[in-house]
Order: sequence, then C-alpha cells, then structure tokens
Amino acid sequence: MGRRMCSACPLRTALLGLLLLSPGLTGCSSLYRQAVPASCVTPALPSEPRGSKQPIDFGLLAQNPPAVYLIEPRDVLGIYIEGILGNRGESPPVHFPQPGEENLPPSIGYPIPVREDGTISLPLVPPIRVSGLTMAQVEEEIRKAYMDQQKILQPGAQRILVTLMKPRTYSVLVIREDMSMIGGVPEPTEASQGRLGAPTLGSTKFGATHLVELPAYQNDVLHALSKGGGLPGLDASDEIIVLHGGFKTAEERDRIRNNLNSISVNWEDSSSVTKIPLRISPNSPPPRLDIQDILLNTGDILFIKSRQAEVFYTGGLLPGKQIPVPRDYDLDVLGAIAMAGGSVAAAPGGTGSQSVNGGRGVGSIFPPTRVIVLRMVDGKQVPIKLNLKKALLNPANRILIQPNDYVILEYTDVELALNLALSTVTLNYTLNRQ
Repeated sequence: MGRRMCSACPLRTALLGLLLLSPGLTGCSSLYRQAVPASCVTPALPSEPRGSKQPIDFGLLAQNPPAVYLIEPRDVLGIYIEGILGNRGESPPVHFPQPGEENLPPSIGYPIPVREDGTISLPLVPPIRVSGLTMAQVEEEIRKAYMDQQKILQPGAQRILVTLMKPRTYSVLVIREDMSMIGGVPEPTEASQGRLGAPTLGSTKFGATHLVELPAYQNDVLHALSKGGGLPGLDASDEIIVLHGGFKTAEERDRIRNNLNSISVNWEDSSSVTKIPLRISPNSPPPRLDIQDILLNTGDILFIKSRQAEVFYTGGLLPGKQIPVPRDYDLDVLGAIAMAGGSVAAAPGGTGSQSVNGGRGVGSIFPPTRVIVLRMVDGKQVPIKLNLKKALLNPANRILIQPNDYVILEYTDVELALNLALSTVTLNYTLNRQ
C-alpha cells in the first residue's frame, strides 16, 4: 500500500524549492529593480521611422523608347536590293529569329552591319550614313545612292527592302550583395532570413555577378535589374550605384566577375558614379533623374550593396536567437517576442509560447510576463523593464526595438512560486493515485 503524504507536504516542498532558487531569484529581481520602467523611456524612434520611407516610382528607372526604331552603330540590317544584293527573279532570303530573339519579327535580306562610324557598306556605292535614321529613311538613302548618284538602278525597276535583323546590345555587369549562400546554393538573403524568427547565423553573404545583354531602348537600370536577379530585396541598401565605364575589354570584365575586389574606384566621390535612391521619405520630392543617370552602355556596372546587418537577440525563457530587425517598419517589444516564438497574451494554463519549429515552448500554468530589454546607451548597458499584461493595455510600455537589443523573458517571483507550488500539487496528486 502506497505511503500517504500529508496535505502540508506540497507547501513545504514549494517553500524548499523557493529557498533553493533564491540565489537566482535574487539576481533576477535585483536587475529588474534597477531597470528603467518602459513608460519612462522615450519611444526609440530614429530620426526617421523605418516605416515612413516609400519606394520610388520604378518607372523613373526606365527610358521612354521612340515611336519608331532608330538605326545606330552595331545594329545589323537585313537589306535586299534586287540585282545588287540578290538575283533578279529570286525570292529574297528570310531570316527567322534565333532562340533568345523571340521578340523580333522575321527579317528579309542579307545581313549588313552598321559600322562604328554610323555607315553601311554596299556594293558599287560609297558608304551610306544611316545613324539616327528609320528603316524607311534608310531605304530612301539607298535608293538615292543607286539611282540619283550612281545611276545604277533604273527608276521604277528598283526593289529595295530594309529590315532589322539584329538590334544592337549593351553588355552590363550587375553585382549584388543582397544574396546568401545557403547549403552551397545562392539564394536571396530574405529567402532565408526574412521569415519570422529565422536566425541570421549559418548563412554567408557573397557577391553575385550577372552579365546581362540589354537590347536597344532597354539599356536602362530597370531592365538591367529585371535580368540581373530582380528588384532589390529587403536585405539590400536603399540605393543603387551605377559605375559608368567600369570595364573596357572582355578580359577586364571577366577579371571583375572573378574578383570583385579588382574594382578600384571611390564609390563616394567620383564623376563616373551615379547613386539612385530606391526609397524616399514621404515629404521628400521624387528624385530628379536625367536620362544619362539611368542609361547604361557597354562597360557599365550596376552595384547593389547589402544593408548593414541589424539584429536583436532573445533569451531567458525565450529561445535564444539572433533575429533581423525589419527594414520597412518599426518593431515593438510585443512583435519581437512574437517573432522569437513567445506568446504575448497566453491565458493561465496555456503553454505561454510556441517555438518556431512547432515544439512546446516556455510557460506553465501561469505564463511569464516580466520582460527586460538590455540596451546600449552611450556605451553603457541600460536595462529596461516592462510587464506584458500592462504593455497590452498601455502602448506607452511598448518600447521600440533597436539593433543589438537583448530581449529577456522571465517569470515574476509570484509566477514562479505559483507554478512551482501547483506543479508540486500535481506531482503529489499523481503519486497518491499510484
């Protein structure tokens, strides 16, 4: 027959447990007593709240193409001149777009490149200047060269066709730091760190480079971003840096791709550097961007820097984590606890927390409500205290989280005593039933 315990045993056991825990309680209570009440702390708003900035109109980063295509050097024209480029009575050759050129219509004629001086070379006539002309105007210039100047073709018997076979392209390097190496596979940083409660440890940032070929009238910042990894994410800085003329030869381009440190330029002060803001304050005027600021030419480099790492830490009864501070909105202490997997409004008898991986977290019959935020102010550590229940009712207690804050969740002395006593009663009840 099991031994029966007296009713005073649970109370004696609880008091003994409190005595054994008294050194820890004394230390926690001492820190809490020295802490500054959250209601006395000026809201930790920076000079400009994180959530106040708005993205710019990304349409400003793209050029407005002309109504008709204008010929320039490095274009390849399809030209057919019956009896000169092509025999009489034969159908002109048709060139169909190759893979990657699906946006181009079929072209007719023989390939004639536009030279760097803006001219084309055709049989029996001097070079013809075509730079800045439309297709119809090029046809007219060819007709003049063969009929009015050289009298090679007879009026009414000429058959001249001009089409665009291959538009000129511009080679641009897009260098991004807002990427991470996750398990040996490059991913956008926010793909691994932007999830709620996802730690920043275990990922390695690196510079990813993309060599993009931009067709004519798409050689601008917006199209370069779309082909070079997409618009900057949450881990990118609030500006894009354009280095004009960053490389001149293919060898220099490949050297930069293999070694980003080979770029020697003063990013802060250089006539060849253009900085384009991505997010601005609501009261600020839209950025004034000239067409030359967004146009890209062969040899230009588009640089997207990673924003400075800003994290806060959690501990105590919360899972120990390093969590990124959101870029686009202000985070208060309630949100920080929720991101760490803690519950800010657990009812008595609940778990008090749910860890990120789905397991049971902190808490017992009476969940913890004491929070201490450790913050560095002027080189000194300052503890700030608050109560979760009071913070729910009074926004003045919801201090904003700053980078490098430590958020520590604890039991109050009463909560710890009650949980210990009730746990002992539960244990005694279980033993008596055996």
